[in-house]
Amino acid sequence: MAEEKVMVEYNEDSIRSLDWREHIRLRPGMYIGKLGDGSSMDDGIYVLVKEVVDNCIDEYTMGHGKQVNITIADGSVSVRDYGRGIPLGKVVDVVSKINTGAKYDSKAFQKSVGLNGVGTKAVNALSSSFTVTSYREGKAKTAEFTQGQLIKEHKEVNTTETNGTEVNFTPDATVFKNYHFINEYVVNQIWNYCYLNAGMAIVFNGKKYVSKNGLLDLLSNKTNAEDIRYPIVHLKGEDIEVAFTHTGDYGEEIYSFVNGQHTTQGGTHQAAFREAYVKTIRDFYKKDYEASDIRQSICAAISVRVQEPVFESQTKTKLGSITTYENGPSMKSFVLDFLSKELDNFLHKNQAVADALKKRIEQSERERKELSGIRKLANERAKKANLHNKKLRDCRIHLNAEPPAKNKEEFQEKQLLSTIFITEGDSASGSITKTRNVETQSVFSLRGKPLNCFGLTKKVVYENEEFNLLQHALNIEEGMDGLRYNNIVIATDADVDGMHIRLLIMTFFLQFFPDLVRNNHVYILETPLFRVRNKQKTIYCYSEEEKQKAVAELGNKPEITRFKGLGEISPDEFGRFIGEDMRREPVLITKDAHIQKLLQDFMGKNTPERQKFIIENLVVEKDIVEAV
Repeated sequence: MAEEKVMVEYNEDSIRSLDWREHIRLRPGMYIGKLGDGSSMDDGIYVLVKEVVDNCIDEYTMGHGKQVNITIADGSVSVRDYGRGIPLGKVVDVVSKINTGAKYDSKAFQKSVGLNGVGTKAVNALSSSFTVTSYREGKAKTAEFTQGQLIKEHKEVNTTETNGTEVNFTPDATVFKNYHFINEYVVNQIWNYCYLNAGMAIVFNGKKYVSKNGLLDLLSNKTNAEDIRYPIVHLKGEDIEVAFTHTGDYGEEIYSFVNGQHTTQGGTHQAAFREAYVKTIRDFYKKDYEASDIRQSICAAISVRVQEPVFESQTKTKLGSITTYENGPSMKSFVLDFLSKELDNFLHKNQAVADALKKRIEQSERERKELSGIRKLANERAKKANLHNKKLRDCRIHLNAEPPAKNKEEFQEKQLLSTIFITEGDSASGSITKTRNVETQSVFSLRGKPLNCFGLTKKVVYENEEFNLLQHALNIEEGMDGLRYNNIVIATDADVDGMHIRLLIMTFFLQFFPDLVRNNHVYILETPLFRVRNKQKTIYCYSEEEKQKAVAELGNKPEITRFKGLGEISPDEFGRFIGEDMRREPVLITKDAHIQKLLQDFMGKNTPERQKFIIENLVVEKDIVEAV
C-alpha cells in the first residue's frame, strides 16, 4: 500500500510576519554565520564581539577617539569607545530598530565596514542581557534589553564621562550552548584592528595593543626574521596598503582586509592581488614564470578602503564588490595599477631584494619540476584509490561547493559545519561512521602510525600512500582555495599511542600545509575519559577533576568506567560527543611561534633534550588527584 501523504493546507494563515528580533533568533546564521561554542575563531560569539567593536573602529576611522577598551570575563563582554557617542534621542532605536543607523550615506561615516544597520541589533537579539550607554556632551543615556526586548530606558543624566559609547552584553546560553571565549582568538581579532588602524590603542582585559607600522607589523609578527628571504616590502597608496615577503614554508599565506574587516574567505580584492602580483613580477623580470612558482611561500597582506562594499554575507568574510568607487575602476584594475607602478619602482630601486626574490622563485620552479614525475604517478594512484577509497567515508556537503540559488544561506551554514575526522584504526572510525551526520561529517581512517615527516621534502607527500590520499581527501594539493572541509578534527585515543599519532598528523600539516593550522581549520577531538553513573543519571567526564565532581554529585559509590580508546565507546554514546555539544580544542600557532623550531623540539632527532624536558615536566595521576 502506498504511503499516504500528509496534506497541509496553504492559505492566509500560513503566512507569518516576524519582527526583527524574532527573525534574528529564528535564523541567526543569516546574521552571524554559524553558532558554535567558541572553539572555532569564526563561531558566533566572536562575531558578536566584532559587530560591537566594528562601530568603535568606524568612529576612530572618522577621527573620533583613539582608544577602545574591551573586557571579557565570566562569559560577558564590555566594549567602551571614546568616539562621538550615539545621539541620546536615538540610543534605543540604534540597537533595536532594524535598518536604523548613520551609515546609509557617506556623510557621517565614509568607507566603514558596518553598512546595513544590522550588527548591534543581532548582538542585542542574541544576548540574554544587553546594555548600551551613550556619553555625549556632559549627558548620559542608558537602555537595558533582554533577548532584544527593551526592559528599561533610563532618563538622561548629567555625567563627567568622556564622550563615547559603552556596550555590555552576555551571549544567550540557550542559543550558544556551552560557549566559552578563547582569549587567543580575541587577541588575534584585536591585532588585526590595530594593524589596520596604526596608532589606535585597544586595551583588552588590562593589556594594551597598538601598532605603529600597520601591515608591516602584521607580517613581522607572522614571520620570523631568520626565515624570510628578504626584508618585508611595504607599499602604501590612497585607499590601499600592501606588504609581502617570502619564507621557507610551503603554500601561500595571504591576509586580506576591506575597511578594517578581515575577509577570511578572501574575495575580489585578494584575487586581484594574487593576479596583479604575478603579472607585475613577470613584467619586471621579463620572464613567463609559472604563477604557482611566483606565489609559492609568499606571506602577504593587502588592505583596501572601499565606498559601499558588497560582502557575500552579513559576517563580511568575503568581498563581492568589483568596483572601488561608484563609477570607478574595477578592483582588478585598481590593484594592478597600484602594484605595476609601486612594486615595479621598488624592485628597480632595491636590487638586493629583486635578486633574492628571483632566487626564491627559481627555487620553487626547480622543486616543482623535481616533483612533477612522482606527482603524476601518485595522482594516478590516488584517482584509482578514490574510486574505492576505503579510508574515506565522505559527506554530502563540502566547503568548496558552489551554493545553490535556492536555500543559499542554509547551505552556506552547513558548509561551515563540514568536518573530516581523522581516526586511527577500524574500531574508532566504525563508531564515528555509524553515528556521524552524513550531510556534513566525513571520516578518514589511518592505518597505524603515520610517518614522522619532519625534515623531509614534499616528495614524501606523494611517495607515502596514506599522506597522498589524505591530501586528496582534503583537496589541498594546489592550495587552500579548494579545501573541502572547514573543520579537520584529529580523533585519536587518549593514550600514549594516540598522543603520538596526534603529533605525527600535526607534524604533517605544519610541515607541508601550515595554512590549515594558521587559518584555524585543525582541531583535536576531546572524548570523555570516564563515565560515571547510577540508576538515575549518567555523567561523562573529560578529566580527573570532572570525574571527582561527578562522584561527589552522584554519591553512594556510582559505577565508574574508564574509556581507554575511542573504540570502547558505543556508537550510540559516540553520537553525543560529535554533535552540537562536541568538545574540540583548536590547534593554535601563537604570533611568535617558530614552526620549524617547534617541530625540531618535538619531532626532531634531539632525543636527550626532549627526554630531559619530559622528565622535568612529568605530572603523574597521583599528583592530579591530590591537587583536586
